[in-house]
Amino acid sequence: MLLLLLYYAVAITILVLHFTGYLARNNLEWLVLVLAVSVFPAVIYL
Repeated sequence: MLLLLLYYAVAITILVLHFTGYLARNNLEWLVLVLAVSVFPAVIYL
């Protein structure tokens, strides 16, 4: 349960930084792709 909350906190943080433009300015857009790949197995499972 704690890991799930931690995952959600990291995901929300990455999305907020993406939409504010912080990731693009610091060449960290790849974090959004890592987040998408980490969600992919759950989508396949459902």
